[in-house]
Amino acid sequence: MPDFRQDGDDGIRDDRGKLGHAQHRRQRSSCSVARGADARLVRVRKQYHFWPAERGFDPSDVDRLVELTRDLPVEQVPLDSISEIDTEYWFDGSAEIPTVRKLVEHVRLINEVDPSYPIILGHDGRVMDGMHRIARALLDGRTEIDAVRFPVPLEPDYRSCLPDELPY
Repeated sequence: MPDFRQDGDDGIRDDRGKLGHAQHRRQRSSCSVARGADARLVRVRKQYHFWPAERGFDPSDVDRLVELTRDLPVEQVPLDSISEIDTEYWFDGSAEIPTVRKLVEHVRLINEVDPSYPIILGHDGRVMDGMHRIARALLDGRTEIDAVRFPVPLEPDYRSCLPDELPY
């Protein structure tokens, strides 16, 4: 069973469920590390899942999330139950402007996803990783998607960060 770390503050500050986009810029980090960095295999572009915080976000490294879900059971989740589908998910809370070029970047990623990997849901059902796979499932006309779900809130990897402050 994965090592789930729970503390008194799960980092959730609002109920909008719109956050979780990945940032791709390379910048020097100035935010505080919430837990020690583990050695990770880099399989895809560096991504973080962002929870709202008092200042900025409390990001979790998606590579770590993938490792923690390794032994979780896979379940079928109806796409209609994923509230983020009807939000500005990739751009909400971001300084990025949703231009046509940015949208095309996401379409390219949607076309390149490997739908065999389950999406990752937080303990409360929010999408922590896999929105491009969800979009692909919608495009393919599917009504359900494979998912793994954390049973408890997780400690983030960083506290009170802006996306441009993280190491990429």
